[in-house]
Amino acid sequence: MPTRVVVDERERKSRIPDLLRQAGATIDFAQLKVADYIVSPETAIERKTIRDLINSIYDGRLFVQCSQLIEHYTKPVVIIEGNIIDLMSSQEEDSEKVVDIDHCDNTKILIETSPLIYDALAKVALDFRIPIMHTPSVEYTSQLLVVMVNKSLQSGRASGPLLKRIKKGNPAYIQQLSILSSLPGVGDKLALRMLNKFQTPKRALNASIAELARISGFGTERAARVRKILDYETNTINSDTNNERFQQNQRTLLGDLNDNFNLSQSVDFTSKDNDTSTNTNEKKSK
Repeated sequence: MPTRVVVDERERKSRIPDLLRQAGATIDFAQLKVADYIVSPETAIERKTIRDLINSIYDGRLFVQCSQLIEHYTKPVVIIEGNIIDLMSSQEEDSEKVVDIDHCDNTKILIETSPLIYDALAKVALDFRIPIMHTPSVEYTSQLLVVMVNKSLQSGRASGPLLKRIKKGNPAYIQQLSILSSLPGVGDKLALRMLNKFQTPKRALNASIAELARISGFGTERAARVRKILDYETNTINSDTNNERFQQNQRTLLGDLNDNFNLSQSVDFTSKDNDTSTNTNEKKSK
C-alpha cells in the first residue's frame, strides 16, 4: 500500500507537501477542520512553527485545537517545528531592512516568555495527553510524517478512510470550559460539571460554597478554596502600583515580542500592548 497523507490546504505553501512527494508519498489536499496532516484513521498531526505556537498561546487557539484533536482522533500528535532562538534572527534575514537587535534584550524576552510557553506545552502533554514531538525544520517534519505513515501501515492501522465527517465544535463552549478549569483545584472534569449545572461561567463563578459543594467530586473544602480566590479583594493601597507593574510587564512581554519576533503578521495585539514608545514621563503622569 502506498504512503498516503492528507494535507490541509493551508499547508500547501509550507514546502512539506513537496518534500513528502519527493519521499514517494501520495498527497491529498483537503480543507481540514481539525489538524494539519492525517496519516491514519486514528492519527492526526497539528504542526506548529515556533512563531505560530506563540501566537496560538496568546489568542487561545492552541487549547481549542487540542480539544478538537482528542475529540476526533485517538492518537493525535503535536509537532513543534523550529527553535525559539530562530525568531531573534528572523528580522536580520530581511534584505530590505537593517535591524539592530540587542542580544541582552532578546535574552530577557526569551526568559520572560519561556514559562508561558512551557506552561502551555505542559497542559498539552499532561491535561490533553497529546504527545509533543520536535523537529528542527520542514525537512525533518516531512521525514517524521513519512515514518509515522509507514508505522501505521506496518501495524495495519492505516487501512481505513483518512477523512472523516467532522462537525465543527463550538469554540465559545471550549473557552468557557478553559475559564472554569483554570480555577484552583478545578480540572477539565469538574469544569464540565460546573458548566452543566450552572449553564454559564458567570453563574458558576457567582455560586455559593454550598452550591459548588453539591457538585459531584467538588466537596466543601475545594468549594471554599475556590470561593476564597474569587472573593479575594486586592489591597487598594498597592493596586495602582501593581496595575502599573502589570501594564509594564505586558508592554515588555507583548510589545517586545511583536517588535523583535514580528508577531504582528498573525496576531493583532491592542495598541496598549504594542505601545513600546511610551516615555517615562507619560507613565508617571498616569
